[in-house]
Amino acid sequence: MDASAAARIAVIGVGNDYRRDDGVGRAVVTRLAQRGRSRPLPRGVTLMCTDGEPTRLISAWEDARLAVVVDAAHARPARPGRVHRLRLDGDLPQTRWGETSSHGFALGDAVQLARALGRLPGALLVYAVEAADTRLGTGLSPPVAAAVGPLVQRIEEDLVRHAPGGR
Repeated sequence: MDASAAARIAVIGVGNDYRRDDGVGRAVVTRLAQRGRSRPLPRGVTLMCTDGEPTRLISAWEDARLAVVVDAAHARPARPGRVHRLRLDGDLPQTRWGETSSHGFALGDAVQLARALGRLPGALLVYAVEAADTRLGTGLSPPVAAAVGPLVQRIEEDLVRHAPGGR
């Protein structure tokens, strides 16, 4: 891994803007990009979005020192807009197809595949936002939309804390 890749931090918004709350990852990355124009993000931070297909997700975080993934999640009982912060280390349990994700695969399965291929980032931080509605349509539900601003702030703090040399 070269020095520039070793310093890279990837922020990856996962989702589909045409499935309502499933677009929360993309909404967070868009807001980070907008804020980055007036208040630059730390050096080495790359922002990207993906539909969550495992090989695209793995490509997005490959060779990153830190990958921050933002995605919608299902939970029971659900509290739409609640944010879960998970640092993924070690072995993750296998999950049934589509059990926790609105994309038809579970993030843990992509992590297992990346581990088998030797393509995990140095560290993986996941923000999972509980969704209210992932049916066809555009726009986030009110509780999920309300979670975007505070989540962007939390991620900015993570980026500053993990960036080499700060901003």
